[in-house]
Amino acid sequence: MSLPDVRITGPRPVLDPRIHIARGDLVEIGLAGTVAAGRYTAPLPMVATRPRTPLAAEPDADAPAVSELLHGEPFDAYDMQGDWAFGRTLHDGYTGWVPLAALADPPEEPAPAHIITARSAPVFARPDIKAPVLHHLPLGSRIHAVPSARFLALAGGGHVHKAHVAPHAARSPLAIARLFAEAPYVWGGRTPDGVDCSGLVQSALAALGIPCPRDSDQQRESLGRRIDPADAQAGDIAFFPGHVGLLTAPGSLLHANAHWMRTIEEPLADVLARLGGSEYLLAVNRLPA
Repeated sequence: MSLPDVRITGPRPVLDPRIHIARGDLVEIGLAGTVAAGRYTAPLPMVATRPRTPLAAEPDADAPAVSELLHGEPFDAYDMQGDWAFGRTLHDGYTGWVPLAALADPPEEPAPAHIITARSAPVFARPDIKAPVLHHLPLGSRIHAVPSARFLALAGGGHVHKAHVAPHAARSPLAIARLFAEAPYVWGGRTPDGVDCSGLVQSALAALGIPCPRDSDQQRESLGRRIDPADAQAGDIAFFPGHVGLLTAPGSLLHANAHWMRTIEEPLADVLARLGGSEYLLAVNRLPA
């Protein structure tokens, strides 16, 4: 069935390409009636199968990563070009290109869903801690598994220990973020194997089921409420031009940064001195208790 030819007059809406699919050659079907297009496309639900897959800016292995797709995360594909799929991640609505080899159809009847809450979870060949380790899944990975006494049997094979998917209701985003200590800085990364500044904040919140957009400017506008920096406390989120981190105390920042090329905790004053002064602290946001 073909969609009707839609003609729109008046101003063309300005859409953020990070979260909207409105290219010159296609527009997502949800924007029909808002954006004129020669072709509207409905999403094809898929799911990531690799521990980590870069979400690329272009359908090219040499293209820069804009984010990362973790094992088990859903992905809506809107276009296919060669060995690549263009679409949107469902956990944060971010758009980009993913190799088709890293995607699969979602299971028709998935087992119960769980999220990896350990820094890195070994996947054992058998439900035995002495069994060979097939591979590791990073923090934030989603698995469909059937629980047993001590392990969860993955739908695709292998077993994860319950301790690595146990809920951490008593933990805070800051406690989760500390699992990234010394993680190398990787642009677009979202795991302790490599993370960037906004990926650190997003992953710390996502592990506790708190929705969080991908980039620091989006986070600044949507997370919690703005507070007076003079009232800052541990757990607040500090924003700078193109950068973000979590306060571990009023004067200390935990952040993934390209200066040290890793995730470290350092005096906030040192960060501001490198940037050029206190005016570069754009905002401090506090999450709901």
